[in-house]
Amino acid sequence: MIISQHQHDLDTPTGVMRTYRYSPAITGNYPCLIFYSEIFQQTAPIARSAKILASHGFHVLVPEVFHELNPIGTVLGYDDDGKDKGNNDKWTKPLESHDSDTVALIEFAKTLEGCNGNVGAIGVCIGGHLAYRAALNDNIKSAFCLYATDIHCDTLLANSGNNSLERIKDIQGEIHFIFGKQDPHVPIEGRIKLYQACQQSGINYNWQEVNAQHAFMRDEGERYDAALAITMYQQAVALFNRTLA
Repeated sequence: MIISQHQHDLDTPTGVMRTYRYSPAITGNYPCLIFYSEIFQQTAPIARSAKILASHGFHVLVPEVFHELNPIGTVLGYDDDGKDKGNNDKWTKPLESHDSDTVALIEFAKTLEGCNGNVGAIGVCIGGHLAYRAALNDNIKSAFCLYATDIHCDTLLANSGNNSLERIKDIQGEIHFIFGKQDPHVPIEGRIKLYQACQQSGINYNWQEVNAQHAFMRDEGERYDAALAITMYQQAVALFNRTLA
């Protein structure tokens, strides 16, 4: 599908959140996906991924995940300065603020003309964690989490009893986890911890480990695996077509 591009400034309890929307250009009644980015916010690779998803018949919303901590429109570089700033933002922003962002995005999606009211979540890296976190909201019918960081180690700020792993039983929809076996950010011990929590919780989940490094979806840099990325897009589209259409 040919797609259109839009910008929206959504009100949240912690300030205005710039959100980029990619939608099918043909009038219809499509599901909505919240696409949570890496720590670098909406870089060119993230925008390209959003367009790929939208072209399969979805409204795709890409929020600036650290909107409270940066001027509107901030994009961090894939370099040491960008990594340091993004990680500091990640450790500074409480998970509860991400939760309220998700509520604002869901409310916007449900009022969006041409949206069927069904909402899913997808994300990469910290965005994979945020897609998991979004799935704690029972309005999210399915989530696709690519190499989600920090779920296993509880390093992000959260109120007592509200860290992500402890709340896994709150997930009502279907959730898919994809990890690279060569990803140092989510080592085997962390993957085992999360996998065991999935088994014990009784949630509806799918688990997949692939031979890939961290950020294998990002179409810039030496870790990009184009063939594997295509497979992941196909799996994500299949999940969302089945659960949201």
